[in-house]
Amino acid sequence: MPTSPSPKGPPESAQHFPGIVRDLRPEDWPQVAAAYLDGIRTGSATFETGVPTWESFESSHSLTLVAELDGKVAGWASLSPKSSRCCYRGVAENSVYVAAWARGNGVGRALLDELVARSEGEGIWTLEAGIFPENKASICLHLACGFRLVGVRERLGELDGEWRDVLLLERRSEFV
Repeated sequence: MPTSPSPKGPPESAQHFPGIVRDLRPEDWPQVAAAYLDGIRTGSATFETGVPTWESFESSHSLTLVAELDGKVAGWASLSPKSSRCCYRGVAENSVYVAAWARGNGVGRALLDELVARSEGEGIWTLEAGIFPENKASICLHLACGFRLVGVRERLGELDGEWRDVLLLERRSEFV
């Protein structure tokens, strides 16, 4: 069984987040897309190489939250169904993206805490996250929010000509 990674640094604290977390609205899309692009540019957030269209994004996510700080979207978090099969109705994949300008302000923690609470309210019993091993901030955030390392998916996909490993983390609800 793999051991949990030990990222450096304390996890973000939602208690110190000075903004609000709310449902995504269509007019938020340009700022959500900008935060997504910030993540893509790091090279350690996703296999995606471009931001999808609003229509594609909206149709593939069952719940999307945004964190608003000083009237601007500071980040977003979403759930995507793991499968359309009935037996997996309570399993979802989560994503969390924080705009470059807002990192270190508790945005990720506030988003993931709310996403976990909302997912349980919707009957989700398992949340999954696929994270590049180099993305220490995301690993630390997920571990702080009750996720555990399930395993390493070696050479899962190719990005910019390089085969990348992905850590599989999951969180099981204690209530659902």
